[in-house]
Amino acid sequence: MKQTKKTNVSIFIPHAGCRHLCSFCDQRSISGSAVAPTAWEVRDLLAQQADHLEKRGMTAEIAFFGGSFTAIPRAYMLDMLKTAKKAVERFPAYTGIRCSTRPDCVDEETAGILVKYGVTAVELGAQSMSDEVLSANERGHTAEDVRRAARIIMDSGVELGLQMMTGLYRDTPERCLYTADEFIKLSPKTVRIYPTVILKNTRLGELFESGEYKSFSFEETVDLCAELLRKFTENGIRVIRLGLHASADVERDMLGGVYHPALREIVESRVILNKLKERFCGMEKGYYTVYTDPRNISKAIGQKRCNINALAELGYEIDVLPLEGEYLLIK
Repeated sequence: MKQTKKTNVSIFIPHAGCRHLCSFCDQRSISGSAVAPTAWEVRDLLAQQADHLEKRGMTAEIAFFGGSFTAIPRAYMLDMLKTAKKAVERFPAYTGIRCSTRPDCVDEETAGILVKYGVTAVELGAQSMSDEVLSANERGHTAEDVRRAARIIMDSGVELGLQMMTGLYRDTPERCLYTADEFIKLSPKTVRIYPTVILKNTRLGELFESGEYKSFSFEETVDLCAELLRKFTENGIRVIRLGLHASADVERDMLGGVYHPALREIVESRVILNKLKERFCGMEKGYYTVYTDPRNISKAIGQKRCNINALAELGYEIDVLPLEGEYLLIK
């Protein structure tokens, strides 16, 4: 039986609810170019998208992203929730409601409101579990705030998602791996991983241009994200996003950091290369055939045959062939 494809219908809520200007956020540009949608506009959008989803045989969650949803004016938040709840009740294409917010903007009362209006998932913008990194990047919350908010969300029966960044000011790969380990202890259903992109008109941009701050290199980030992806996946946590969406605005305004439209595929390819190196370790050098599911062929080969070339340097000449349902089989 064919599975129904799932997606999100995203509704951007500007940063009206944010209490802090974090080091990496170009809030001035975002708030200057985005207008908060009205309940009527959201209602019409959801009706249009429901028709589109049904014609394509898809389902979606209604997703309030772009700021700190639970910190926006309460009356406006309730208008958005009422509108979304009515859409879920009216259109079979909608399976629930999700939102993103700050860890210090969640309490038992707020969680109760979200449950009342049918919110199915809350994503916390934790960014790091290192208090030093959080303080240096002016987040305005602590790692303990993340733990507290996560417990409240899970106790309310709502699905927990966590978001982390890599390569922030005063960050290290070890601190990123520590963040991953602390996330795993909180048992979220999903994680998003965002390597830092350094934008103009931000504190990070100033630190970068002064030479005080240097983010991780592209190769360091790929290696790190491959390990993060492995950790989360092996612990049953879905990584639902790796890297920023392709954006002309990001490409125009970025000063540095790590951004690539195909970052996830590059990272998944690195995961496969690492696994192949482990498998080949101790095996006699020579020619082998690697079988993998057709969906993994390009990742196993790597961009510009980088995985094949890397293994060849170690003495292993390989061909990659498709085999339905197989991850990595070496013969």
